[in-house]
Order: sequence, then structure tokens, then C-alpha cells
Amino acid sequence: MPLSEETIPNDAAASSAEQLLDQLADFEPTTFPVLSIYLNMQPDQHGRTPDLKPYLEREFKSLARTWNPGTPERESFDRDTERITEFIEERVDHSTNGLAVFACSAKDFFEVMQMSAAIPEHRIYVYNQPHIYQLALLDDQYPRYAAVLTDANRARIFVFGFGRKLDTTNVKGKKMHRVKVGGWSQARYQRRVENAQQQHAKEVAEHLAQIVREDRVAQIVVIGDSETVPLLMEALPQDVRDLVVEGPKIARDASEQEIFDATMEKIKEESAKSDAGKVERLLETYRARGLAVVGPEATLEALANGQVDELLLSSVLEKTNEEPVAVEAVIAPEIPDSTGGTESDEPREVSLPDLLVTKGKQTAADITFIEDSALLESVGGVGAFLRWRSS
Repeated sequence: MPLSEETIPNDAAASSAEQLLDQLADFEPTTFPVLSIYLNMQPDQHGRTPDLKPYLEREFKSLARTWNPGTPERESFDRDTERITEFIEERVDHSTNGLAVFACSAKDFFEVMQMSAAIPEHRIYVYNQPHIYQLALLDDQYPRYAAVLTDANRARIFVFGFGRKLDTTNVKGKKMHRVKVGGWSQARYQRRVENAQQQHAKEVAEHLAQIVREDRVAQIVVIGDSETVPLLMEALPQDVRDLVVEGPKIARDASEQEIFDATMEKIKEESAKSDAGKVERLLETYRARGLAVVGPEATLEALANGQVDELLLSSVLEKTNEEPVAVEAVIAPEIPDSTGGTESDEPREVSLPDLLVTKGKQTAADITFIEDSALLESVGGVGAFLRWRSS
């Protein structure tokens, strides 16, 4: 996947995927249609941008038939499709590989996320609130992390997220030059070199600590020689050190794309190890009747009660749960009617995977997608660690 050389414009008011997810999760359900559109914008083998117009026209026409002409719902939908089509034709950045659009004109709502991360396939959802499962999955697959390429007197620090470079920092230390005549003794020279290296490591550590605080990176991949990396690790605060994984060997003058490719592969390797351990701990905790639940029904109930600390979902959960399910109104979001009240408490159909993610975001639960679907297969692809257990 090619890395964008510059920040991709985001038409949403939210400044990050995490903030956009929170904003979408807080959207109040409505009787008007809310469009959530995910599009694969990757160029073909000839470098041509895909022509999405026929696909969108076909899908929008099919969906429009589900409302009678002239109704407020149909008018809202038509305004949204017109605005979405115009945006895609005129305002999408050339380096965008994945596009997510959320719209409801009746609520004056229109948010866009353009990303270097690729969306595997086109998907269009029309529901009473934004469908955020796909965006949350992409956020998990392309986390915000820092990559550090360092030696004794120079460091390049990159922050990546959603498959693109978000920020770059260069840290240069003091180079030491040996004086041959009338200079220092070997021991004194060596001490000066070591002091300079330690000072450089301290400066890099300070930059990383600041990045962790301000950019909320999930991990740090460090690439460096056998002398520099230990000095850097020693200089890092413990909470930052816990985020570090050692990256693969790479040339000091490697390009941004090469650094991204190598470090992203490392992130995926570490994530796979973490996933296996996390699922094993979940099942052990559940068997011991500890702070854990498994299965869709029990997990939904725990989410509705605000008990979930971390939600674990199979990354293929949506593909294996294509059909909507009937969910009690106490769990599903209420929809106001035209008089300001709410619809009846009769069970209604919702997307189970999206409901799980939405409830997780609404209750500030951490959300982890498990790439190896076999790990959670025996419990329906869903489980959660709890903050507390009800009596």
C-alpha cells in the first residue's frame, strides 16, 4: 500500500479517526435515513482511479425506491446522495485509497474521512444512525504508532495512522570528532563520546514521551544499533518503555515508504501475538467466573449495563453476521418519533456487529478486533473483559 507523502485532507470536523468514531457513536438515532458509505478508491493496475458513478447510481436508485416520492425521508436521502456524488466527483484527494462518508441532511450532518488505508470493498449502509463497525475495524488494523530510526547522533521519528504519515520529527545530536594532535587521551575522548550518546538518547526519549502524550500512539517501533537502542530504552519513562517493540534491521537512509512497510509488518506481528494471549486470558477468566463474558447475548447485556472494559470482536464478525437481528429496545438505541417521543419497546432489527461497536464506543470501552477468527469462533466471535460484575 503506497504511503501518502502529505497529510490527506479530512472534511470531517473531527481531527482524528478516534474523535470521528466518538462523534459518530454519539449521533442521536433518528427516523430519517443516515447514510454510511465505505468506498475502495485504490487505482487499478494502470493507475486509473475507479469510476464509481455507475455503482453509486445503481445502489442509490435501488435504495431510493424504499421510500415514497415526496416524503421527508426520501427528500433527505436524495439530498444526501446528491451531495455525496458531488463530493466524490470534485473533492476527493488523488492519494486517497479509502473513503468513508456519513450523511443525514435532515439533521444537517455530513462527515468525511479520506485515508491512505485501503477499504477492501464498497459498502453502503442506510440506518437510523451511522454504521461505524468498518471505521472501527480500520482504526484497529491501522493503529496510530511511532516509528524511530536512530543511531548515536541522529534520529528520525515518524507518527503513522490510518496508513499515512501524520507527523515527522528529526533529532540531531552532537557529532564527536577525534583530535589527533594535542587532543584528548583515549579515555577522555571515550567518556565524551559516551556522554554525547547518552544526551542524544535523552533528547530522543523526551520527544517520544511528548508524542505519546499528545498523539496517543499505541506502540513505538524502534530501529537502531546494539549500542544506541539500550541507551534509548534506559532514558525512556517506564510507561513509554512499555509501548516499545524492537523493529527489523533497515538502512539508515531508508525512505518513508520503506520505514512504514517494515514497521507496519512488525505492528501486525505483535498484534497477532497479543491477540492470541488476550483471547486465552479472556477464556480462562470466563471459565473461572471472573470479570469476563463471552458470546453475543451476554456481551450485549454487559455493554448495555456499562460493564465492559475491553470488547473483543472477530475481525470477520460482520461477514459472518450479514443478517440483522431483533434486539430489545433496552439495548438498541431509541428512535424519536415525529412528536418527540420514542418508538415502541418492541424488538427491532439491527446490525449486531455495528451495535456491539457502537455500544462499546458509547460506554468508553476499549475495542480490539481479533484477526484470527478461529480464536473466538467457539464463543460466537465476541467476548469482553468487565469492569465489574453484577450480583
